[in-house]
Amino acid sequence: MKYTRITALAAISLAATLSLTACDNGSGQDSSSKDSSSAAASSSDGGSKQESGSSESGSGSASSSSSSAGNAATKDSSGSGEGTEARAGAANGGTASSGKLPICKTADLAIDAADASPDGKAGVIDITMVNRGSATCSASGYAGVDITDTDHTSEPITRGKAVPRITNLKPGDAAVFNLSYTIDPTGKSYTHPTKLEVTPPNETHTVSVKWPAGAGQVKGSYVGVEVYPTHNK
Repeated sequence: MKYTRITALAAISLAATLSLTACDNGSGQDSSSKDSSSAAASSSDGGSKQESGSSESGSGSASSSSSSAGNAATKDSSGSGEGTEARAGAANGGTASSGKLPICKTADLAIDAADASPDGKAGVIDITMVNRGSATCSASGYAGVDITDTDHTSEPITRGKAVPRITNLKPGDAAVFNLSYTIDPTGKSYTHPTKLEVTPPNETHTVSVKWPAGAGQVKGSYVGVEVYPTHNK
């Protein structure tokens, strides 16, 4: 009888232990499931918010870039910067907004010739052009020159081998170009020049200038005389 009572108590104790163990396992599983569900929901919300923020940031960057491009286009189209013509004008010696300078007109130039020979062999004549006009002009290039002889014939002068320089003349400025030839020291030259017919660069009107007094005689014919480009004096 005593043995039966002990066995019954043991069975009751075992049943109680199993019941508590089963309850604890169920509670732990529920808690784990709830925690997992909360973590998943939090992760989903965070990802959605992050993607939304990235999208808004990208939109802001695109808007900023578009605005900057628009401002640049507006600035260029408004002409606030120097254009091609302005830069070309500056390169030609004018102001940044003047563009290409007009040519120096014959009527606005005071033209004179002088003997500039360094010795009795090399003949050099300097022809000077002074801008008497009221505006800056271009005298760049080769002038046309004919030599008139005592027999009233004239001979065009050929160009020497030289690269023209940019020669711009402000009012009162002077440009010069040269004639070169070989001097005949014998005094028996067949040529007797009296005048120079000068046409400034890019012009069509001619002016007569006296052959410089004291200049050496030209050896041979006028074929050996050469004219060189203008340059600032």
